[in-house]
Amino acid sequence: MGSIRKREDTGLLFIDFRYSGTRCREQTALTDTAANRKKVQKVLDRLEAEIAAGTFEYRRFFPGSKNSDKFDAPEPTASASQVSQAVAGTLGKTMGQVTAGLPGTPKLCEFVETWYSEKEVEWRRSHKYNIRSDLDGQIIPRWGEWEVGRITKADILAYRADLAKVQARGKTTMLSNRRINRLVNLLRQVINEAADRFDFRTPFQNIKQLKIKRTDVNPFTLDEVMKILTTIRPDFRSYYTMRFFTGMRTGEADGLKWKYVDFDKRLILVRETIVMGEDEYTKNDSSQRDIQMSQVVYDALKAQEKVTLGKCDYVFCTRNGQPLDNKNVTNRVWYPLLRHLGMSPRRAYQTRHTAATLWLAAGESPEWIARQMGHTTTEMLFRVYSRYVPNLTRQDGSAFERLMLQNGAGEANADLKPVNKIAEVEHE
Repeated sequence: MGSIRKREDTGLLFIDFRYSGTRCREQTALTDTAANRKKVQKVLDRLEAEIAAGTFEYRRFFPGSKNSDKFDAPEPTASASQVSQAVAGTLGKTMGQVTAGLPGTPKLCEFVETWYSEKEVEWRRSHKYNIRSDLDGQIIPRWGEWEVGRITKADILAYRADLAKVQARGKTTMLSNRRINRLVNLLRQVINEAADRFDFRTPFQNIKQLKIKRTDVNPFTLDEVMKILTTIRPDFRSYYTMRFFTGMRTGEADGLKWKYVDFDKRLILVRETIVMGEDEYTKNDSSQRDIQMSQVVYDALKAQEKVTLGKCDYVFCTRNGQPLDNKNVTNRVWYPLLRHLGMSPRRAYQTRHTAATLWLAAGESPEWIARQMGHTTTEMLFRVYSRYVPNLTRQDGSAFERLMLQNGAGEANADLKPVNKIAEVEHE
């Protein structure tokens, strides 16, 4: 790793780094200030990136340095000279002897590996898998040989237009706007980071997201829930009872361990989730919550206790004590059951939406429901489930009318002729 240091005799900054096993020092014409250190750091970042990529040419960075002859670097190519001339007016004025111009930026296939290795520590395992898949399957094949600094806004818009003509895998339709946004946003993250490090203007300015159609939730009715629970295989009845009446996410239900089940306080402690067969932290901090067991959930878990407690750590597991494989359960239990009952195919995640809508229909407090589901506020609750909230679906003003009558407002205004007669219609 190189460093930025200050000469004691002149007070000017210089770059101290190693190249080809040799320690090198290159002087700048900049005094030691925070702003100047930031400018020199950008040059150092470019320098180290090119050394790592094997494309570093000493003479291009430091044309007036004696070290240029020592390392026998080739003369700048025509393209490199053009790049130097194009940026000399901006960087050359401030960087003095550090550089005569902007060196060529690395290829995307080289920079993206640096970006990925630095970012993956922030991601969940499933997210890393998805990012890696998109990089290897889409981004690198298309952009890998392009220099990150040479990708233009027109290139990106053309790429987005091409994606709109691609048929979705396993379907007869084209890629959805959601999928296109996901790929373009991944490219955006990579190029924006490169723009920051190599000091060029990002081509993503003013490129907006494609509009995504709003999709409604499709929960089950209580009658449908009871029909499912009375028909399903006995060994999965407790599992789906818990999912329908707790609103737990798939990974949370599959990863639930007996140590997080408190029968005395009737609580399910959501502390972990399972992703691709491995235990992980929950989706976010708000997902760490305590779910109150209703009587039906309590009875279901008590029944499951006789089956798996002491045999495996997980509440629901396979015969050999391993956690459930969601894809396997969905394909072999869930979808066949829906077909058998003549119900429309729906993801098992709709069990979570079902819990929310049943709680709302029962008149439970929205704040309580939000806590049970792991939401920090009720905003998402009203936005997603608004048509299932009784008071929000009442459009005739009858609730306000009853409030006024209960408080004597009707008697006080009995002599006034009503303009409209309000019908008291209750909406479920």
